[in-house]
Amino acid sequence: MGRYLLRRLLQLVPVFIGTTFLIYWLVWSVPGDPFAGKCGDRGCPPNYRAMMTEKYNLDESIWVQYASYMKNLLQGDFGITFGGREISDIIATSYPNTLKLAVVALAIEAVIGLGAGILTGLRRNGFLDNLVLVSTLFLIALPVFVIGFVLQWLLGVKWGIINPTVSNEMRFSELIVPGFVLGSASMAYIARVARTSIAENRRADYVRTAIAKGLPMRRVVGVHLLRNSLIPVVTLLGTDLGALMGGAIVTEGIFGINGIGRQVLRSIVTKESATVVGIVVVLVLVYLIMNLVVDLLYAALDPRIRYE
Repeated sequence: MGRYLLRRLLQLVPVFIGTTFLIYWLVWSVPGDPFAGKCGDRGCPPNYRAMMTEKYNLDESIWVQYASYMKNLLQGDFGITFGGREISDIIATSYPNTLKLAVVALAIEAVIGLGAGILTGLRRNGFLDNLVLVSTLFLIALPVFVIGFVLQWLLGVKWGIINPTVSNEMRFSELIVPGFVLGSASMAYIARVARTSIAENRRADYVRTAIAKGLPMRRVVGVHLLRNSLIPVVTLLGTDLGALMGGAIVTEGIFGINGIGRQVLRSIVTKESATVVGIVVVLVLVYLIMNLVVDLLYAALDPRIRYE
């Protein structure tokens, strides 16, 4: 396991360099004046242009710019915006809010999606099975912004059950509905994947053998069937954390959450390239770490998998 972990960590290095360079190149190679609109209608003064050009090596090739950026990044310096604010401060302020929202959405996915998948996988072709299939198809077909606006209007405006927007305290009770909205599509996919996986493994030889030995059905399902059926579900849940944080732009905009998604959208609109790159680099790290965690969980779930 130790050798495998070391090998996987070394494999993350070229993946991280490749993805971050691609992001850096796509963001900073956009044609046009990078200082357009940064200082109002009059344009930026020459001394400001010279300072920012030297800061981001804008007069050098993209390779030199990227090398300088990575050097600073390894020292914890994400750079500064054209307005002079530290990008690390922006990330430190908004990232915890998006992380809270993503964790709540992930928990809702796991509890509701996995629960529905287990029940329907064990009892196929019944009323509950058909209800889950129809409802999950409904959630997959509806865009996230439609679900968000409908729930916000019904629960927040018309019935007054929740606040239409999330407060700055980001209480757990306020994040349940936004978390459901953010994770609605993934929850539907998890329910369907879990249902299919359990239904297939239920016919496997090891399950039949466990039943023939006279083991209680609760033990057969909990120890043998569920453990092996969770592998595709863990894959979805693990990789979904990064996807939820990166795809929270719509949900954060609807419920007024000051998170990573809103910061990315604001930075794109104002052409703050350094902020976009810094935030996306953090999301790339989350993706890579979660993929590594998922791979390690495979061995814990399936004893047939061994890493050397």
